[in-house]
Amino acid sequence: MPPTDATTGTGISPRPPSDPVGTGTEDTLDMRLPDELIALLTADEPIPAVQPRNTLADGDLLDAVAGWGAALTPAGVFRLVPVRLQRDLPLITRWMNDPAVAAFWDLAGPEAVTAAHLRAQLDGDGRSVPCLGVLDDAPISYFEIYRADLDPLARHYPARPHDTGVHLLIGGVADRGRGLGTTLLRAVADLVLDHRPSCTRVIAEPDLRNTPSLSAFMTAGFRFCAELDLPDKRAALMIRDRALRHLL
Repeated sequence: MPPTDATTGTGISPRPPSDPVGTGTEDTLDMRLPDELIALLTADEPIPAVQPRNTLADGDLLDAVAGWGAALTPAGVFRLVPVRLQRDLPLITRWMNDPAVAAFWDLAGPEAVTAAHLRAQLDGDGRSVPCLGVLDDAPISYFEIYRADLDPLARHYPARPHDTGVHLLIGGVADRGRGLGTTLLRAVADLVLDHRPSCTRVIAEPDLRNTPSLSAFMTAGFRFCAELDLPDKRAALMIRDRALRHLL
């Protein structure tokens, strides 16, 4: 359960019953197939079979993060781009070895350390999706979008179904301390609420010692709810509610 840091884890609804149809012989004899269906039945290519939805496919537990699209922010156009290990490992490793990041993420070291952290998510069931935060086509941050209700965090607070958590670090030193964390957190929270209709709350648990992170979350519309004693830190439970979104 890596710390959130602004400075730097269903069933298919059954189809409704069909409208009743007559069972009399006369109705059956008079029934005519639509022209569109006749064309399909007489075409050379077979009708494609409907593929069952795999609810544990990568990203499905989070409503396909890769397809969420862009958000327009005061700093530019922002997108979440799911991590590809071969492409992104050197960059994320460099960020994790920045002392300001390592103090809260505890992932400093060779690429193998970062790779193991990323691979645990990439090879999982999709309950946590690691992403690059890309601003105007430049990767400047790292995010983890995760199902807080399915995470060990849920043992430490009154979780609700589909609670969605956010971890964040800002990679470049020059990008810190100028309000960019607030801008990106607001954009990501809005993306979550826009694309996860079942989610009523966005959750975060930054380290209590990380005062710039706490400030960024509160400025981005999160409210402080409680202090949490987690296995690796004492954290602030921060929540952004869908119900209060119009007031922010």
